[in-house]
Amino acid sequence: MVDLDQVLRALVAADGSDLHLKGGSVPMARINGELRPLGSGEWPVIEPGELEECVRQLLSGGPRLAEFEERHEIDLSREIPDVARFRLNARHQRGGLSLVARAIPHRIRTIEDLALPPVVAQMAEDQRGIILVTGTTGSGKSTTLAAMIDHINVTRAASIVTIEDPIEFVHFDKRSIIGQREIGVDTLGFKEALRHVLRQDPDVILIGEMRDEETVTTALSAAETGHLVLSTVHTLDAAESINRMLEFFPPNHHQQVRAMLASTLRGVISQRLVPASDGGRVAVCEILRMTGRVHDKIRSDDSNIDLTTVISEGSYDGMQTFDQALYGHVEAGRVTVEDAMRAATSPHDFKLLLEAEGRRGTTMADVAMVGAAA
Repeated sequence: MVDLDQVLRALVAADGSDLHLKGGSVPMARINGELRPLGSGEWPVIEPGELEECVRQLLSGGPRLAEFEERHEIDLSREIPDVARFRLNARHQRGGLSLVARAIPHRIRTIEDLALPPVVAQMAEDQRGIILVTGTTGSGKSTTLAAMIDHINVTRAASIVTIEDPIEFVHFDKRSIIGQREIGVDTLGFKEALRHVLRQDPDVILIGEMRDEETVTTALSAAETGHLVLSTVHTLDAAESINRMLEFFPPNHHQQVRAMLASTLRGVISQRLVPASDGGRVAVCEILRMTGRVHDKIRSDDSNIDLTTVISEGSYDGMQTFDQALYGHVEAGRVTVEDAMRAATSPHDFKLLLEAEGRRGTTMADVAMVGAAA
């Protein structure tokens, strides 16, 4: 049978983020965003049926095994001491099983370690309201949230409750006290946990993901009553995040939800991972913060107010578009011009930004050549 722990150790040793296992294939790993065979060919092909026994051992014949057999897929976590924690997803496919594992380091990296903008720390210091961290799967949302929770943990005495599916980063009490609840283990689901969370004396509530109308409603209500709520949404940018929150509700409720969002939203951090110049990847963040213009746009959907323009002109309040943030990483030497041009939301406008700023060490011929290649 496949030795799951041994393969997971190899994933961490290779500095990989995700492991893919399925019958008839060798173990595959995602390293710096690229999927490739794990190791240099020493891992054998996984035989059909091996993963089924592996998953049964993981679930240990408990109630979650019955849940898996009923639903044919399940999320769970696993920890290897002194190595890492892992978020696992097991599912049936083509009559067999496949397993995907995401590596979660034991060490929680700080906001400074992640080279996130200083405004992220300021947002974490808000006493109430909603902060959304958005991005596609694998964009580092959980890592950023963990850094924000850790910042709160070391800077204020607060009661923090997290509701996650499953628990990813494990936090230990510092100045704050932290309670972490895992769906399927500590509570039946997000809805059940959120119904009771306000009776648990929280100052800060982390909701792993905004999934449905009831979750969003509870989060908005908690923010209105003086709590700081942090959560994630699978969207690319701030404008799309606002629309996604509205989509959870029927159209006749949209005006009410807009009013609640306008009064409770404190900011949106939309991030993507871009190749770093020294290897690895760096988080590039679009930042939206609540201002009078943003409030008016959200509350009334004023077509005369373009949210992207508001963000681009909001540097005084700590706001920045993705391309403005990308330019800052290029200036700092963390991202090459070539990779920045490939990742830019608008390569043409980004090229003009480079030319206008006259980046040191980059000739206009270099920029033109990269722009032509893009």
